[in-house]
Amino acid sequence: MTKAVKEKNEYMQILSRREQFRDKYWHERDPIIKERLLWRAQTFRHLVHLLPQQTILELGCGTGLFTEQLHRVTRGENPITSITFQEDIKVLEKENLSVSFSNLSALPGPLEGKSFDFIIAMDLLDKSNHSWFLKKVFDLLKPGGQIIFYESNPWNVMLQLNRFFRKMFGQVDQRKLDNRSELYEHISQLGFTRIFALYNDFVYAPLTYKGVWVLRNLSILLENLPFIRTLAGSILIHAQKPSQHFNSPEVSLCYHEELKGKISVVVPCHNEEMNVIPLVTQLMKLYGEYIYEIILVDDNSTDDTKAVITNLATEFPVIRPFFRTPPNGVGRAIIDGYKFAKGEYILSMDCDFQHLLPEFRDLFDAAVKGYDVVVGSRFSRFSVLLNYPFQKIVANRAFHFIARVIFFRRIRDLTNNLKLIRREIVESLELSQPGFAINAETGLIPLLMGYKVLEVPISWINRTPEMGVSSFKLIKVGGGYWQVLRRAWVKFVFKRKATQKLSADKLLKDV
Repeated sequence: MTKAVKEKNEYMQILSRREQFRDKYWHERDPIIKERLLWRAQTFRHLVHLLPQQTILELGCGTGLFTEQLHRVTRGENPITSITFQEDIKVLEKENLSVSFSNLSALPGPLEGKSFDFIIAMDLLDKSNHSWFLKKVFDLLKPGGQIIFYESNPWNVMLQLNRFFRKMFGQVDQRKLDNRSELYEHISQLGFTRIFALYNDFVYAPLTYKGVWVLRNLSILLENLPFIRTLAGSILIHAQKPSQHFNSPEVSLCYHEELKGKISVVVPCHNEEMNVIPLVTQLMKLYGEYIYEIILVDDNSTDDTKAVITNLATEFPVIRPFFRTPPNGVGRAIIDGYKFAKGEYILSMDCDFQHLLPEFRDLFDAAVKGYDVVVGSRFSRFSVLLNYPFQKIVANRAFHFIARVIFFRRIRDLTNNLKLIRREIVESLELSQPGFAINAETGLIPLLMGYKVLEVPISWINRTPEMGVSSFKLIKVGGGYWQVLRRAWVKFVFKRKATQKLSADKLLKDV
């Protein structure tokens, strides 16, 4: 046996041991493993902005626990190949699960010559084999393909304590875990691009079912809190194989006949020349059959946004430009767009949402089910929040905590501009905020008016340099949100008193 062959066999044995160790932990020591894997499957879907027909390779699938959740969130629309490195495992073909399972004793083995849009793996990278394994993964990706890895964080306090006590009883954890900076370095050396390695998930032992949701909510804060986030349970890794000509599948996401030709899209634009064209192009590509009109509201831009919108209007007849005069304000732009809209439903969104478009189908699904207002939630339990300023998270959570207390409603994120609202509801709203706080009005007021409001999870990744700079300034706009709360509370209290008086009068009359 040559040295190269011996090394390959050793590397495969490491993969098998790592997969076996992880599966044993999942089955024996993680009481919320199904929920956790569902979170991770949703995170994968949102991170890569998955489209139907794109192919997925799951490495180290074990007994298929994650495979089931992955199949669930992809709606069975994506070919999934799931590979286990354990020879003694037999993954049963599950009914109505369109997944290709197989055992692999060599890599790439039967996968030779195949390539995939996405590769996902959990707890497989080891100091002993990471370079070899990552090179195999790189070769299995299509140009432009992406990887999502979850790896145990060696800096996690509970992991270190667990290792300490296990060592006292002669049970040594043989895994050789890389830390975040090491993982980033290894991946970048292989030629991957768009790399980020983030601390993720503070929902770890000791766990009880009653405490899980508290920890899940707290985890959103801690994952974005400097220094503290280094103690998370996992490291989430994303990277992409370079490609100059990566094309996503030519698919339409218009599945509901009752929505075709009925959606007015309202987009406030201020210095968005870089974002308008990709946004409109993708909107027409994915949801063209739904769209009645796209209202691009130029809010007195100082760059070439106005010229870009004018040119787009000549190319796409559904585009209706609206050029505002001063004073500026995103709230004023949204109000003008709402008044201009003629569709049965109004979809409001920011100009930098082009990456989120595959997730919009969840909003349309909810509208068809009868919801009056559907909000894209950044703070749902299945949302993905990356590179988000900590102070904005604190402000958002404080606003919604107060709103829950004073209005007795279970809400998580009504202040996002991504909303799908029936037009007759929009026409009934009394909107007053000139700035970003209008997003609180459009979410909170319909809820207090008794309309059916639903939040659906979305991903949120803070703007990158090529997307321009957001005009949101927390200190400047914060006062508007408190005005919305105060005015809504006053109306809410007087409405309750009026209702109570009517009930009392009716009771006396009946007596």
